[in-house]
Amino acid sequence: MPKRYSTVRGREFGEGLRAAIAATGMTSRAIADVVGWNEAKVSDAVNGKGGITELELALLLGACRTPPVERDHLLSLYTGTGIRGWWQEHGACAPISPRTLVEHERLAKKLFSWQTMLLHGMVQIPDYTRAVIAACVNVPADEREERIAARALRQEAFRSGMKPVFFIPEAVLRNEVGGTEVMQAQLRHLDKLAARPSVSFRVVPLGVGAHAGMGGSFDMLTFDKYDDVVFLESENSSLIIEAPAAVKAYSRIVEGLELVALDAEQSRGLIKNLLI
Repeated sequence: MPKRYSTVRGREFGEGLRAAIAATGMTSRAIADVVGWNEAKVSDAVNGKGGITELELALLLGACRTPPVERDHLLSLYTGTGIRGWWQEHGACAPISPRTLVEHERLAKKLFSWQTMLLHGMVQIPDYTRAVIAACVNVPADEREERIAARALRQEAFRSGMKPVFFIPEAVLRNEVGGTEVMQAQLRHLDKLAARPSVSFRVVPLGVGAHAGMGGSFDMLTFDKYDDVVFLESENSSLIIEAPAAVKAYSRIVEGLELVALDAEQSRGLIKNLLI
């Protein structure tokens, strides 16, 4: 996607509009004929070069027979495509699939993750995820399996070429989420992932004392074409940080974690040592 869409909302809108047009099975020229535009106008809309009103966008989405939920989502994104930063309220709990985060994980070149209480969703096995979700008091029981499947799909980002670095507190590795058998299977999975040259685990050992990551969990994503962003999640809302100075502050936290974390080889050795 051209760099013109430089914000998180802009990128998600552009990808969504592109998908809506592709779902028709028609070329951009053909869909332009349907709505009475020239092809360049459709291309400009997809690539963030402007030139359409909200009413014209609604007309285009109607011509694409875009489902109402997706139509409303794209219309809401369009009004904020140039705004940096985004606080999203989710209701009682986080969505089944955090669409914006998942899409940006797919596009990212690198991920730097620091999760203070549990393993990152991209590295969880289904039984670990099941135990985590079962403990969430705001997740409806009839959504649990759908949420487990959605979290497993996030591992597709590994195939996109993204190179993640997962900073993990040693206490998280020792906490037997789901019981001993489940946690042993989870540790074996981490060991297998650690064998991949593109995946890195950095364990922050017990006893290091105060360190840079004590402010809380975050994911920082870096891209080839776009500015870096930081994602923060809570029980019923998420915050996307795009302001360069604020993102730079999190890059300094990553640097601080690197100072206290074991290196990748030592971290894999600790994971192996926890296997029975």
